[in-house]
Amino acid sequence: MAPDLLERRSVAFGGVTVQQAATLDLEPFRRELTGYCYRMLGSGFEAEDAVQETMLRAWRHAEGFEGRSSLRSWLYRIATNVCIDMSRQVQRRARPMEMGPASSPQDAPLGRTLPEATWVTPIPDDRIEQAGGDPAETALQRESVRLAFVTALQHLPPRQRAALILCEVLRWQATEAAELLETSVAAVNSALQRARATLATLPIEATPAALEGGDAELLHRYVDAFERYDIEALVSLLHEDAIQSMPPFETWIQGAADIGAFMVEPGPSACRGSRLVPVRANGSPAFAQYKPDPAGGYMPWAIQVLEISGGKIAGMSFFLALLDLERIFSFFGLPLHLDA
Repeated sequence: MAPDLLERRSVAFGGVTVQQAATLDLEPFRRELTGYCYRMLGSGFEAEDAVQETMLRAWRHAEGFEGRSSLRSWLYRIATNVCIDMSRQVQRRARPMEMGPASSPQDAPLGRTLPEATWVTPIPDDRIEQAGGDPAETALQRESVRLAFVTALQHLPPRQRAALILCEVLRWQATEAAELLETSVAAVNSALQRARATLATLPIEATPAALEGGDAELLHRYVDAFERYDIEALVSLLHEDAIQSMPPFETWIQGAADIGAFMVEPGPSACRGSRLVPVRANGSPAFAQYKPDPAGGYMPWAIQVLEISGGKIAGMSFFLALLDLERIFSFFGLPLHLDA
């Protein structure tokens, strides 16, 4: 290629040559982009796919970056377009609580399963959190990936969702969001107003406080009770109106007493004798549950995400390995078998 053409392309890329663009290091942006795409899509798997597609498009079209905005803004524009494209291809993701009324323990056992694409699914904190971040900012980011909030976001049209995330979660100025969305500031403000009005109609659970020493003790007691399958002790840790759900099953249970009954009815539970391994997901305490393997040791069964409020457990979302056994546990960096 002629030197003068290379020089012109270097200017077009804001001083980065075509050869350098081919090896452009976009990895520093991966976690924040994954968090953004997760809020947009409601699926950890889809968020990672969206970020990978974003980076491929960025490398492929590096010469089109003219340097009028920052590299970060340019990547967010690409990621937004990727997420909007993906949103057109799938139905809105939800949680079991949106699929119908709570079941009684007698009605339950489990009901039908629905495909993975039906559900808002969890994401490990270490895929989206920035290392060494400001504690207050980290707390805000954790709140914005809670399962209830991410589910609520799925009720918004994609462009409203993007405007809300950019302006109210990531704290972009309306002028910046308007440039990214290729629209006017007035249109962004209108989208924000409509998004807030929609969210105000949804039953988003109360925001949990940061974990304290007593909550750490609560989690210790939860692990002890669950691994011993002491249902009376487990129920004592729950809010009276606590909720348990188990995607991919559409069944969900509300009320500590009903949850306790469900866990032992109609017969001995396959969860008895399980082992819990601590992880973190969606800004919440979480555990990988391994149940006894008939061949010996323990096999993957669920990722449990807990919501804690007022010193008790308010919600238990158990994402069963039936969703995608190998992928969901590998996604959390977990082994597919534990020795006895």
